[in-house]
Amino acid sequence: MEAIRQIVRIPKDHEIGIKIPQYVPENETVEVILIIKKMPDSFKQKIEELKEAVRDDLFLDDLVDVSEDFITVDSEGWVEENGV
Repeated sequence: MEAIRQIVRIPKDHEIGIKIPQYVPENETVEVILIIKKMPDSFKQKIEELKEAVRDDLFLDDLVDVSEDFITVDSEGWVEENGV
């Protein structure tokens, strides 16, 4: 079994095409699944979701990890004001 992921935007006519790799034989049976992610309905809703993020432990842990990853990078290559 193999999974091939394609992300597309829904066009005005609401029809999409699927690109099948050449190695898949003609008349092969495949399963197609659409996963539709609900987008925030409004700017206000987006702001509310951002406010919730600051109370999300997983998000905060990721934020700390990323910040720690950049501590060394941020300090590299900077010249002190006194030229040292």
